[in-house]
Amino acid sequence: MMRIIVTGLIGQYAFGGVTWDYIQYALGFRALGHDVWYLEDTSTWAYDPVKMEPSADCSHNTAYLGRVMEKFGMGDRWIYRNGADETYHGVANAAEAEKIIASADVLANVSGACWLRPETAAIPLKLFLDGDPMFTQIGLATDPESEYAKRVASHERHFSFGLNIGQKACEVPTAGLHWRPTVQPIALDYWNPASPAPTTPHIADGAWTTVMNWASYAPKDFHGKKYGQKDIEFERFLDLPQISDEKFVLAMGQGVGNKRPTEMLESKGWHIIEPDTYLPDYTTYHDFLSRSKGEWSIAKNGYVTSRSGWFSCRSACYLAAGKPAVVQDTGWSDHLPSGDGAIAFNTPEEAANALDLINKNYTHHSAAARAYAEKYFDAARVCEDLLS
Repeated sequence: MMRIIVTGLIGQYAFGGVTWDYIQYALGFRALGHDVWYLEDTSTWAYDPVKMEPSADCSHNTAYLGRVMEKFGMGDRWIYRNGADETYHGVANAAEAEKIIASADVLANVSGACWLRPETAAIPLKLFLDGDPMFTQIGLATDPESEYAKRVASHERHFSFGLNIGQKACEVPTAGLHWRPTVQPIALDYWNPASPAPTTPHIADGAWTTVMNWASYAPKDFHGKKYGQKDIEFERFLDLPQISDEKFVLAMGQGVGNKRPTEMLESKGWHIIEPDTYLPDYTTYHDFLSRSKGEWSIAKNGYVTSRSGWFSCRSACYLAAGKPAVVQDTGWSDHLPSGDGAIAFNTPEEAANALDLINKNYTHHSAAARAYAEKYFDAARVCEDLLS
Protein backbone atom coordinates (compact mmCIF):
# COMPACT_ATOMS: atom_id res chain seq x y z
CA MET A 1 0.00 0.00 0.00
CA MET A 2 1.23 3.48 -0.89
CA ARG A 3 0.10 6.93 0.16
CA ILE A 4 -1.15 8.64 -3.00
CA ILE A 5 -2.15 12.27 -3.24
CA VAL A 6 -4.57 13.20 -6.03
CA THR A 7 -4.82 16.84 -7.04
CA GLY A 8 -7.69 18.62 -8.74
CA LEU A 9 -10.06 21.58 -9.03
CA ILE A 10 -13.19 20.26 -7.30
CA GLY A 11 -13.36 23.16 -4.87
CA GLN A 12 -11.81 25.77 -7.13
CA TYR A 13 -14.47 25.27 -9.80
CA ALA A 14 -17.46 23.91 -7.92
CA PHE A 15 -19.30 22.52 -10.96
CA GLY A 16 -20.64 19.06 -11.71
CA GLY A 17 -18.43 17.82 -14.51
CA VAL A 18 -15.28 19.13 -12.86
CA THR A 19 -16.05 17.09 -9.74
CA TRP A 20 -16.29 13.83 -11.65
CA ASP A 21 -13.11 14.55 -13.65
CA TYR A 22 -11.00 14.51 -10.49
CA ILE A 23 -12.79 12.44 -7.84
CA GLN A 24 -12.68 9.31 -9.99
CA TYR A 25 -8.88 9.26 -9.83
CA ALA A 26 -9.07 9.20 -6.05
CA LEU A 27 -11.70 6.46 -6.19
CA GLY A 28 -9.61 4.42 -8.62
CA PHE A 29 -6.49 4.48 -6.49
CA ARG A 30 -8.57 3.75 -3.39
CA ALA A 31 -10.11 0.71 -5.11
CA LEU A 32 -6.56 -0.64 -5.47
CA GLY A 33 -6.15 -0.51 -1.70
CA HIS A 34 -3.93 2.56 -1.47
CA ASP A 35 -4.07 5.29 1.18
CA VAL A 36 -5.51 8.18 -0.83
CA TRP A 37 -5.70 11.89 -0.04
CA TYR A 38 -7.14 14.67 -2.15
CA LEU A 39 -5.13 17.92 -2.30
CA GLU A 40 -6.18 21.21 -3.84
CA ASP A 41 -3.40 23.76 -4.06
CA THR A 42 -3.54 25.89 -7.21
CA SER A 43 -1.77 28.93 -5.65
CA THR A 44 -4.65 31.08 -6.97
CA TRP A 45 -7.69 32.69 -5.39
CA ALA A 46 -10.89 30.70 -5.23
CA TYR A 47 -13.51 31.15 -7.94
CA ASP A 48 -16.92 32.37 -6.81
CA PRO A 49 -19.49 30.63 -9.08
CA VAL A 50 -22.24 33.03 -7.99
CA LYS A 51 -20.38 36.26 -8.75
CA MET A 52 -18.40 34.50 -11.48
CA GLU A 53 -15.14 36.07 -10.40
CA PRO A 54 -12.06 35.28 -8.23
CA SER A 55 -12.59 35.70 -4.51
CA ALA A 56 -10.36 35.81 -1.42
CA ASP A 57 -13.20 34.07 0.45
CA CYS A 58 -13.05 30.32 -0.19
CA SER A 59 -15.90 29.35 2.17
CA HIS A 60 -18.28 28.43 -0.68
CA ASN A 61 -15.56 26.34 -2.32
CA THR A 62 -14.50 24.45 0.79
CA ALA A 63 -18.12 23.82 1.80
CA TYR A 64 -18.82 22.24 -1.59
CA LEU A 65 -15.57 20.28 -1.50
CA GLY A 66 -16.34 19.02 2.00
CA ARG A 67 -19.78 17.78 0.89
CA VAL A 68 -18.32 16.02 -2.12
CA MET A 69 -15.59 14.29 -0.16
CA GLU A 70 -18.07 13.21 2.51
CA LYS A 71 -20.33 11.74 -0.18
CA PHE A 72 -17.50 9.64 -1.58
CA GLY A 73 -16.22 8.42 1.79
CA MET A 74 -13.25 10.77 1.96
CA GLY A 75 -14.63 13.34 4.38
CA ASP A 76 -11.51 13.23 6.53
CA ARG A 77 -8.99 12.88 3.69
CA TRP A 78 -8.84 16.21 1.89
CA ILE A 79 -6.73 19.35 2.03
CA TYR A 80 -7.53 22.73 0.47
CA ARG A 81 -4.99 25.56 0.48
CA ASN A 82 -6.44 29.01 -0.12
CA GLY A 83 -4.13 31.00 -2.36
CA ALA A 84 -5.42 34.33 -1.04
CA ASP A 85 -4.30 33.94 2.57
CA GLU A 86 -2.34 30.63 2.51
CA THR A 87 -4.69 29.03 5.04
CA TYR A 88 -5.40 25.29 4.99
CA HIS A 89 -8.84 23.70 5.18
CA GLY A 90 -9.88 20.08 5.73
CA VAL A 91 -7.03 19.55 8.22
CA ALA A 92 -6.15 21.21 11.52
CA ASN A 93 -3.33 23.42 10.29
CA ALA A 94 -0.47 23.85 7.83
CA ALA A 95 1.84 21.63 9.86
CA GLU A 96 -0.54 18.69 9.59
CA ALA A 97 -1.01 19.26 5.86
CA GLU A 98 2.72 19.37 5.23
CA LYS A 99 3.25 16.24 7.33
CA ILE A 100 0.71 14.33 5.21
CA ILE A 101 2.27 15.58 1.98
CA ALA A 102 5.78 14.70 3.17
CA SER A 103 4.69 11.10 3.81
CA ALA A 104 3.29 10.59 0.29
CA ASP A 105 4.79 8.12 -2.17
CA VAL A 106 2.95 9.34 -5.29
CA LEU A 107 1.47 12.61 -6.49
CA ALA A 108 -1.14 12.26 -9.25
CA ASN A 109 -1.19 15.81 -10.59
CA VAL A 110 -4.39 15.67 -12.63
CA SER A 111 -4.43 18.33 -15.37
CA GLY A 112 -1.47 19.94 -13.65
CA ALA A 113 -3.87 21.44 -11.11
CA CYS A 114 -1.27 21.44 -8.33
CA TRP A 115 1.25 24.27 -8.54
CA LEU A 116 4.22 22.44 -7.03
CA ARG A 117 5.68 23.78 -3.81
CA PRO A 118 8.82 22.35 -2.18
CA GLU A 119 6.66 19.91 -0.20
CA THR A 120 4.85 18.47 -3.21
CA ALA A 121 7.92 18.68 -5.45
CA ALA A 122 9.72 16.37 -2.99
CA ILE A 123 7.23 13.52 -3.43
CA PRO A 124 9.25 10.64 -4.98
CA LEU A 125 6.92 9.80 -7.90
CA LYS A 126 5.03 12.64 -9.54
CA LEU A 127 2.62 11.88 -12.37
CA PHE A 128 1.58 14.72 -14.69
CA LEU A 129 -1.81 13.91 -16.24
CA ASP A 130 -2.70 16.02 -19.29
CA GLY A 131 -6.34 16.19 -20.35
CA ASP A 132 -5.95 18.96 -22.94
CA PRO A 133 -3.61 17.57 -25.63
CA MET A 134 -2.16 19.94 -28.23
CA PHE A 135 -2.94 23.03 -26.16
CA THR A 136 -0.86 21.85 -23.20
CA GLN A 137 2.03 20.91 -25.46
CA ILE A 138 1.89 24.16 -27.49
CA GLY A 139 2.40 26.05 -24.24
CA LEU A 140 5.37 23.88 -23.30
CA ALA A 141 6.97 23.93 -26.74
CA THR A 142 6.66 27.69 -27.32
CA ASP A 143 7.97 28.71 -23.90
CA PRO A 144 10.25 25.91 -22.66
CA GLU A 145 12.01 28.17 -20.14
CA SER A 146 8.82 29.28 -18.40
CA GLU A 147 8.23 28.45 -14.76
CA TYR A 148 5.26 26.33 -15.81
CA ALA A 149 7.32 24.29 -18.29
CA LYS A 150 9.99 23.66 -15.69
CA ARG A 151 7.42 22.46 -13.19
CA VAL A 152 5.84 20.12 -15.73
CA ALA A 153 9.27 18.72 -16.63
CA SER A 154 9.99 18.05 -12.95
CA HIS A 155 7.43 15.23 -12.89
CA GLU A 156 8.83 11.72 -13.24
CA ARG A 157 6.12 10.54 -15.65
CA HIS A 158 3.87 12.30 -18.14
CA PHE A 159 0.52 10.98 -19.37
CA SER A 160 -2.00 12.43 -21.82
CA PHE A 161 -5.48 11.85 -23.19
CA GLY A 162 -3.79 12.43 -26.55
CA LEU A 163 -3.60 8.76 -27.46
CA ASN A 164 -1.76 9.55 -30.70
CA ILE A 165 1.09 11.67 -29.32
CA GLY A 166 4.33 10.49 -30.87
CA GLN A 167 2.61 8.88 -33.86
CA LYS A 168 3.57 9.98 -37.37
CA ALA A 169 0.19 11.49 -38.30
CA CYS A 170 -0.16 13.40 -35.02
CA GLU A 171 0.74 17.10 -34.93
CA VAL A 172 0.99 17.36 -31.14
CA PRO A 173 4.58 18.33 -30.22
CA THR A 174 6.23 16.29 -27.48
CA ALA A 175 8.07 19.34 -26.10
CA GLY A 176 10.95 17.04 -25.21
CA LEU A 177 8.87 14.81 -22.93
CA HIS A 178 7.83 11.18 -23.19
CA TRP A 179 4.03 11.14 -23.16
CA ARG A 180 2.30 7.91 -22.23
CA PRO A 181 -1.32 7.45 -23.41
CA THR A 182 -4.08 7.23 -20.83
CA VAL A 183 -7.86 7.65 -20.50
CA GLN A 184 -10.28 8.93 -17.88
CA PRO A 185 -10.82 6.49 -14.98
CA ILE A 186 -14.49 5.82 -14.31
CA ALA A 187 -15.73 4.64 -10.92
CA LEU A 188 -18.22 2.22 -12.45
CA ASP A 189 -20.25 1.60 -9.28
CA TYR A 190 -21.37 5.24 -9.35
CA TRP A 191 -22.57 5.03 -12.95
CA ASN A 192 -24.72 1.92 -12.97
CA PRO A 193 -27.46 2.21 -15.64
CA ALA A 194 -30.71 3.30 -13.98
CA SER A 195 -33.31 0.58 -13.44
CA PRO A 196 -36.21 0.96 -13.26
CA ALA A 197 -36.47 4.18 -15.27
CA PRO A 198 -37.41 7.29 -13.22
CA THR A 199 -40.99 8.49 -13.58
CA THR A 200 -40.40 12.25 -13.13
CA PRO A 201 -39.89 14.04 -16.46
CA HIS A 202 -36.41 15.37 -17.20
CA ILE A 203 -35.19 17.75 -19.88
CA ALA A 204 -32.76 15.11 -21.18
CA ASP A 205 -35.39 12.39 -21.63
CA GLY A 206 -35.27 10.95 -25.13
CA ALA A 207 -32.57 13.39 -26.24
CA TRP A 208 -29.01 13.16 -27.45
CA THR A 209 -27.13 15.51 -25.18
CA THR A 210 -23.71 16.82 -24.30
CA VAL A 211 -22.08 19.32 -21.95
CA MET A 212 -19.74 21.83 -23.57
CA ASN A 213 -18.48 25.39 -23.93
CA TRP A 214 -18.93 27.25 -27.18
CA ALA A 215 -15.26 28.24 -26.86
CA SER A 216 -13.23 27.67 -23.70
CA TYR A 217 -10.39 30.02 -24.64
CA ALA A 218 -8.84 31.74 -27.65
CA PRO A 219 -7.26 29.72 -30.49
CA LYS A 220 -3.54 28.93 -30.29
CA ASP A 221 -1.03 29.39 -33.10
CA PHE A 222 1.76 26.88 -33.64
CA HIS A 223 4.12 26.57 -36.60
CA GLY A 224 1.93 28.86 -38.70
CA LYS A 225 -1.27 26.92 -38.04
CA LYS A 226 -4.24 27.86 -35.87
CA TYR A 227 -5.75 25.37 -33.42
CA GLY A 228 -9.19 26.41 -32.25
CA GLN A 229 -12.08 25.47 -29.99
CA LYS A 230 -15.40 23.67 -30.36
CA ASP A 231 -17.10 26.63 -32.01
CA ILE A 232 -15.03 26.05 -35.15
CA GLU A 233 -15.96 22.37 -35.38
CA PHE A 234 -19.61 22.95 -34.47
CA GLU A 235 -20.10 25.16 -37.52
CA ARG A 236 -19.57 22.08 -39.69
CA PHE A 237 -22.49 20.31 -38.01
CA LEU A 238 -25.01 23.13 -37.64
CA ASP A 239 -27.59 21.42 -39.89
CA LEU A 240 -27.47 18.00 -38.21
CA PRO A 241 -30.95 18.37 -36.62
CA GLN A 242 -32.33 18.93 -40.12
CA ILE A 243 -30.94 15.65 -41.50
CA SER A 244 -31.72 13.58 -38.41
CA ASP A 245 -35.03 12.87 -36.69
CA GLU A 246 -33.37 12.84 -33.27
CA LYS A 247 -33.82 15.39 -30.48
CA PHE A 248 -30.72 17.34 -29.33
CA VAL A 249 -30.35 19.10 -25.97
CA LEU A 250 -27.00 20.78 -25.37
CA ALA A 251 -25.88 22.13 -22.00
CA MET A 252 -23.63 24.75 -23.55
CA GLY A 253 -21.67 27.46 -21.79
CA GLN A 254 -21.43 30.91 -23.37
CA GLY A 255 -17.68 30.52 -23.77
CA VAL A 256 -14.96 33.15 -23.82
CA GLY A 257 -16.38 36.57 -24.62
CA ASN A 258 -19.98 35.29 -24.30
CA LYS A 259 -20.13 34.75 -28.05
CA ARG A 260 -22.43 31.73 -28.21
CA PRO A 261 -24.93 32.36 -31.08
CA THR A 262 -27.92 31.05 -29.16
CA GLU A 263 -30.69 32.26 -31.46
CA MET A 264 -28.98 30.93 -34.56
CA LEU A 265 -28.36 27.53 -32.95
CA GLU A 266 -31.96 27.20 -31.80
CA SER A 267 -33.23 28.21 -35.24
CA LYS A 268 -31.30 25.22 -36.58
CA GLY A 269 -33.06 22.83 -34.20
CA TRP A 270 -30.63 22.68 -31.27
CA HIS A 271 -32.16 23.02 -27.80
CA ILE A 272 -29.67 25.03 -25.72
CA ILE A 273 -29.75 25.04 -21.90
CA GLU A 274 -27.50 26.83 -19.40
CA PRO A 275 -25.12 24.46 -17.55
CA ASP A 276 -25.03 26.73 -14.48
CA THR A 277 -28.80 26.43 -14.16
CA TYR A 278 -29.40 22.79 -15.04
CA LEU A 279 -26.10 21.18 -13.98
CA PRO A 280 -24.87 23.18 -10.96
CA ASP A 281 -23.27 20.25 -9.12
CA TYR A 282 -22.12 16.66 -9.46
CA THR A 283 -25.55 15.14 -8.79
CA THR A 284 -27.43 17.16 -11.42
CA TYR A 285 -24.59 16.50 -13.88
CA HIS A 286 -24.90 12.77 -13.19
CA ASP A 287 -28.68 12.90 -13.64
CA PHE A 288 -28.41 14.79 -16.93
CA LEU A 289 -26.05 12.21 -18.44
CA SER A 290 -27.95 9.24 -17.02
CA ARG A 291 -31.34 10.44 -18.26
CA SER A 292 -30.10 11.15 -21.80
CA LYS A 293 -30.66 8.83 -24.72
CA GLY A 294 -26.95 9.10 -25.41
CA GLU A 295 -24.23 11.60 -26.18
CA TRP A 296 -23.66 13.38 -29.45
CA SER A 297 -20.66 15.69 -29.36
CA ILE A 298 -17.90 17.36 -31.31
CA ALA A 299 -14.36 17.98 -30.06
CA LYS A 300 -12.12 21.03 -29.93
CA ASN A 301 -10.80 21.96 -33.35
CA GLY A 302 -7.27 21.64 -31.98
CA TYR A 303 -7.89 18.03 -30.97
CA VAL A 304 -9.31 17.18 -34.40
CA THR A 305 -6.83 19.08 -36.57
CA SER A 306 -3.80 17.76 -34.70
CA ARG A 307 -5.14 14.19 -34.83
CA SER A 308 -4.43 14.04 -31.10
CA GLY A 309 -6.44 10.92 -30.29
CA TRP A 310 -8.29 12.67 -27.43
CA PHE A 311 -11.30 10.87 -25.97
CA SER A 312 -13.59 12.78 -23.64
CA CYS A 313 -13.79 12.08 -19.92
CA ARG A 314 -17.47 13.04 -20.21
CA SER A 315 -18.09 10.52 -22.99
CA ALA A 316 -16.60 7.81 -20.79
CA CYS A 317 -19.19 8.69 -18.11
CA TYR A 318 -22.04 8.42 -20.64
CA LEU A 319 -20.80 4.99 -21.66
CA ALA A 320 -20.59 3.82 -18.05
CA ALA A 321 -24.21 4.89 -17.56
CA GLY A 322 -25.19 2.66 -20.49
CA LYS A 323 -25.64 5.57 -22.87
CA PRO A 324 -24.21 5.20 -26.38
CA ALA A 325 -21.77 7.88 -27.50
CA VAL A 326 -21.65 9.28 -31.04
CA VAL A 327 -18.59 11.50 -30.89
CA GLN A 328 -16.28 13.19 -33.37
CA ASP A 329 -13.14 11.31 -34.29
CA THR A 330 -9.90 12.93 -33.17
CA GLY A 331 -7.90 9.85 -34.00
CA TRP A 332 -9.24 8.01 -30.94
CA SER A 333 -10.62 5.30 -33.22
CA ASP A 334 -7.00 4.29 -33.92
CA HIS A 335 -6.82 3.04 -30.32
CA LEU A 336 -10.38 2.44 -29.13
CA PRO A 337 -12.96 0.53 -31.20
CA SER A 338 -15.74 2.36 -33.01
CA GLY A 339 -19.04 0.73 -33.96
CA ASP A 340 -20.62 -0.82 -30.87
CA GLY A 341 -21.74 1.51 -28.08
CA ALA A 342 -19.29 4.20 -29.17
CA ILE A 343 -19.21 5.40 -32.78
CA ALA A 344 -16.82 7.93 -34.33
CA PHE A 345 -17.83 10.35 -37.07
CA ASN A 346 -16.12 12.92 -39.29
CA THR A 347 -19.04 14.41 -41.25
CA PRO A 348 -22.68 15.36 -40.56
CA GLU A 349 -23.81 12.46 -42.72
CA GLU A 350 -21.70 9.99 -40.74
CA ALA A 351 -23.10 11.39 -37.50
CA ALA A 352 -26.70 11.08 -38.73
CA ASN A 353 -26.08 7.52 -39.92
CA ALA A 354 -24.56 6.57 -36.55
CA LEU A 355 -27.55 7.96 -34.67
CA ASP A 356 -29.90 6.05 -36.96
CA LEU A 357 -27.88 2.84 -36.53
CA ILE A 358 -28.08 3.06 -32.75
CA ASN A 359 -31.76 3.98 -32.80
CA LYS A 360 -32.58 0.80 -34.73
CA ASN A 361 -30.99 -1.40 -32.05
CA TYR A 362 -30.82 0.82 -29.00
CA THR A 363 -30.96 -1.93 -26.39
CA HIS A 364 -27.92 -3.61 -27.90
CA HIS A 365 -25.90 -0.40 -28.10
CA SER A 366 -26.87 0.60 -24.57
CA ALA A 367 -25.54 -2.67 -23.19
CA ALA A 368 -22.48 -2.36 -25.44
CA ALA A 369 -21.82 1.13 -24.05
CA ARG A 370 -21.65 -0.16 -20.49
CA ALA A 371 -19.46 -3.08 -21.53
CA TYR A 372 -17.18 -0.64 -23.37
CA ALA A 373 -16.71 1.42 -20.20
CA GLU A 374 -16.03 -1.70 -18.15
CA LYS A 375 -13.34 -2.83 -20.58
CA TYR A 376 -11.52 0.44 -21.25
CA PHE A 377 -12.30 2.93 -18.46
CA ASP A 378 -12.58 0.98 -15.20
CA ALA A 379 -11.01 3.32 -12.62
CA ALA A 380 -8.97 0.70 -10.82
CA ARG A 381 -7.50 -0.63 -14.05
CA VAL A 382 -6.67 2.82 -15.43
CA CYS A 383 -5.06 3.90 -12.16
CA GLU A 384 -3.11 0.65 -11.92
CA ASP A 385 -1.70 1.35 -15.40
CA LEU A 386 -0.52 4.76 -14.19
CA LEU A 387 1.51 3.08 -11.45
CA SER A 388 2.79 0.06 -13.36
